[in-house]
Amino acid sequence: MVNATVFTKDIPAKAALSMTPCFFFLYINFVMLITLRSKAIFRETSRYILFTNMLFADSLTLVYCMLMYIFAIARLSIRSIVCALVMLAGGVISLISPLSLAVMALERYIAICFPLRHAEITMCRRTGVAIAIVWALGSVKAFTNLILLLISGPLVSTLDFCSGLSMPDQFTDVNNAFTIIYFLSGGITIVYTYIGIVVAARSASSDKCSAAKAHRTVLLHLIQLGLCLSSILSNTIFALVRPHLDLFAALNVQYVIFLGLIIFPRCLSPLIYGLRDQTFRPLFLYYFTFGFRANN
Repeated sequence: MVNATVFTKDIPAKAALSMTPCFFFLYINFVMLITLRSKAIFRETSRYILFTNMLFADSLTLVYCMLMYIFAIARLSIRSIVCALVMLAGGVISLISPLSLAVMALERYIAICFPLRHAEITMCRRTGVAIAIVWALGSVKAFTNLILLLISGPLVSTLDFCSGLSMPDQFTDVNNAFTIIYFLSGGITIVYTYIGIVVAARSASSDKCSAAKAHRTVLLHLIQLGLCLSSILSNTIFALVRPHLDLFAALNVQYVIFLGLIIFPRCLSPLIYGLRDQTFRPLFLYYFTFGFRANN
């Protein structure tokens, strides 16, 4: 009873600590999206188009995580079928970022290793097709789970807390299988492009400065992919440690996992990719400061 009382008193502080960075980074993402739509170079260059897509997906993920967290701390009861549909939608947007990272790494690989064909290969129409493929691949898992949901029959029970752990076992098996397939594919793609860019950087005919910057970017993509994987596996991680903890410790561990493995990785995209770009950064700072910082 004491532990429960202490936890109840901690809810406002923990909620504020969780929501504050969410709102801050949502604001940053919103300003970045405005910046990316402000000039033709951002709307017509493949790497900026891909970055816009990933930024949009990360923003949706942040909103989704915030809503799920608010529902959890508010103890809102929810029907199993509604929870399943919400989890399906969350499953789609959670995979867009890692798939986008792989495509962005390929774009950097083409820019360094095939500079003469880069403009042709990454033209706007083909970039749009690549983004459509990313969203289609991200939806495969959701459609598979939806089919399993229809086969398993109606879910009419009421849940006090909606999460992947409250879904049927076949959902977990399908999610784990798709997670392994997607992240292995994304990891192999990023490692391959990283090696290709490093090899190109050693070539006397290549632009070594651009190649060095590109392979640092791809390496950051690989780190970010690992963080995205940890966020998707957060329910699995919690399920492994939950049996060894009491209720109070489990709630605190779940809070730390939510903040460190789910929220934090989704806040890195603008810092890793956006603010390092010398063309994008001055205009972003101009909009971020409401025009008080002169745009160079």
